[in-house]
Amino acid sequence: MQYIEEQAFEQKDYSKDPLGLGEYEFCAFLNCDFSNSNLTNIKFNECEFIECNLSNVKLNNTALQDVKFQSCKMLGLQFENCNQFGLSFEFIDCSLNQSSFYQNKISKTRFRNCQLREVDFTESDLSEALFDNCDFTGAIFDRTILQKANFKTSFNYSIDPDNNRIKKAKFSLSGISGLLNKYDIIIEK
Repeated sequence: MQYIEEQAFEQKDYSKDPLGLGEYEFCAFLNCDFSNSNLTNIKFNECEFIECNLSNVKLNNTALQDVKFQSCKMLGLQFENCNQFGLSFEFIDCSLNQSSFYQNKISKTRFRNCQLREVDFTESDLSEALFDNCDFTGAIFDRTILQKANFKTSFNYSIDPDNNRIKKAKFSLSGISGLLNKYDIIIEK
């Protein structure tokens, strides 16, 4: 297992030539294609992925510690398969559609300008998370901890307050209907 530190990887196609097993620290991956690749047992610590395609990547025991994803395509990822020790990341301008964060403890995670359509947040701890301008069309919140989470600028969410912990979470007045969907009522301006 190799140790790689402070390197930049640009325009690499890891879907054809897999990334080597190892620990990557303070590395940057720019405009790389990881689609359908296997990142099992690889460790990323304080790395950045910018304009990368990580769709359908296998994340079995993958360590993601203080990792930043920016402008990345990340469809169908199973984050619950990651190594849970120190799991922490930030997403900016990313498409995470049809991904799953099932039972992840990822409090204080930042999602900015992200597509989170049909994402599964079942039994996740997202307390104090920031969801800034995110689209939650079809996203699943089931027994999710959302205490002090901020949804003020996000939209298209449907969250059942009886089935999720939302104490002190922040919502905008225009998004309040997303908390009342189960009642099948009509809200007009």
